[in-house]
Amino acid sequence: MQARPFERVIMIEFNELVPRLMESWIADGSLPNFKALRDRSLQFVSETDVKTPSELEPWIQWYSVHTGLSFEQHGVFHLTDGPRAKHKDVFDVLGDAGLKLGCCGSMNVKSFPADRGFFIADPWCDGQSAQPVELNTFQKFVSQYVREYSNPSAAAAPVSATQFLSFMAAHGLSARTVAQTLAQLTQERVKDKALSWQRAAILDRLYVDVFKHLYRRHKPDFATFFSNSTAHLQHSYWRHMEPQAFKVQPTAAQTELYGGAIKYGYVMMDQLIREIVSLAGPRDLVIFATALSQQPFLRKEDAGGQLFYRPRDVAKLLAQLGVAGAQIEPVMTHQFRLRFENKDALASATRVLGGLRSEGHVLSGISDHANDGFVFGCCISKQLKPNALISREGSNETVRFFDYFYQIDGMKSGCHHTDGMLWFATGQAADGGRCSILDIFPSILSALGRQDLIPADRQGRVLLPLAARRQAA
Repeated sequence: MQARPFERVIMIEFNELVPRLMESWIADGSLPNFKALRDRSLQFVSETDVKTPSELEPWIQWYSVHTGLSFEQHGVFHLTDGPRAKHKDVFDVLGDAGLKLGCCGSMNVKSFPADRGFFIADPWCDGQSAQPVELNTFQKFVSQYVREYSNPSAAAAPVSATQFLSFMAAHGLSARTVAQTLAQLTQERVKDKALSWQRAAILDRLYVDVFKHLYRRHKPDFATFFSNSTAHLQHSYWRHMEPQAFKVQPTAAQTELYGGAIKYGYVMMDQLIREIVSLAGPRDLVIFATALSQQPFLRKEDAGGQLFYRPRDVAKLLAQLGVAGAQIEPVMTHQFRLRFENKDALASATRVLGGLRSEGHVLSGISDHANDGFVFGCCISKQLKPNALISREGSNETVRFFDYFYQIDGMKSGCHHTDGMLWFATGQAADGGRCSILDIFPSILSALGRQDLIPADRQGRVLLPLAARRQAA
C-alpha cells in the first residue's frame, strides 16, 4: 500500500457547467469562490469517452466517471441501469477496503450499507434506499418535487411538508437557507410567480445543509456532492442568454425574465463552493468535476424549436390504453422506462403504444428495446392545438391529448458537449491540458493511497503525479 497523499477527498460534481461561461464570469468578478478554487488547482479540460448525442448523456458519463469504465465496457445506457449493473464503482472499491464513504445525490449510483457511511440517491434513480434509512424522508420528498414540479396533476408527495421540515431541523437546516427560501417565496408572490425557476437554488441549499451535517457526523474518507440545477437552467434558457445564436427568438418579456437565469445558477453555485470547500482540512483534497458541458441546441430551430410533452399520470394513461403489468420508472423530463414480466406483455405494449397518433404524427417515442422493456415518451415536438386528439391504430376511439399530457414550459435551448472541467485543488495553479473522464477514478484511488486497488480493466491514467512533478519543479 502506498503512502496516503491526502487524508480525505471531497468531489464536487456540478453537472454540465461550461468552461467558456465559467471563465467569462470569473473574469468579471461574479464567481470569487470558483476563482479561489481554480487558482490553487491543477486544471484539466476533461473529455467524455463517447461522442455521439445518444450516448452523451450525464447518467452515462457520470457512471463512467465513478467506475473508470468506458461506455463500451459498461454498457449502462439509462439512468436506472447503473444500480443494477455489476461493475464495481469507486464507492464499492473504497468501501470494500474499509474506507468511509459519503454520497449526496451522485447520478446513477447504487446504494451501499449504512456501516460504510451515508448515501442519498439522485432524485431520478428508483429503488435505492438512502442510508442511514432516516435519510429516506429527505430523499423521497426531494425526489417527488424534482420529478413532478412541472406537473399540475401530480399526486401528493409521500412525505408531508411537516415531516420534511422536522427532518431538516434535525439535519443541519441553516438560517441562511431559511432566509433565502422565505425571500424566494415572497418574491414569487409579490413580484412574479414565474420567478419560481429560481427555486432550484433553494433545493441546492437544502442539499448542502444536509451534506455538511452528514459530513461532519460521519467524517468520510471519500465523499461526493452532486447538483444538476444549473444544467437544467442551461437546457431551458440558453436562447434567452444568447438570443443571437437562435432562429426562434424569445420575446422581450421572456428575455427580461430569463436572460440572467444561467448566470444566476453559476453565482448560486459559487456560494455552495465556499461552503463545501470549508469542510476540507489542510490535508484534504477537493476535486471539482463537471463530466461534460453544454452548448446551444440548434438542431430543431428550422422546425420551430423543440417542445416537450409529458404524461400527467403514466399509470392512468397505460390503463386507458389497456397496457397492463408495466413497472414504471422515470428516466428524466418526458421519458419513462417501462418493464414487463413476460415477452407477451412487452410485445402487446409495444404494439399499442407504437400505434398512437396525434394530428397525424406518431405520438410515442419507443426506444432501446431490452428483454424486459423499453423507454417510452411523447416524441412530438411541435405546438399542438388545444383540442388535439389521440387516436389508436385499429380503433375508432379517440381521447383528448391534453387530458393525458401537458406541455412542459419552455423550449429546449441547450444540449450536451464533450468538454468538461476537472480541477484538483492541490494548492498550486497549473494547466494540465486535456484528459479523459476515465482518469478520474484512478486519480481518486491514488489520492487516497490506494492505487493498488485499481482494477486491471480500467483504462484511465493517474493525473495527480503530474501535480507533484509540477509543484516540485
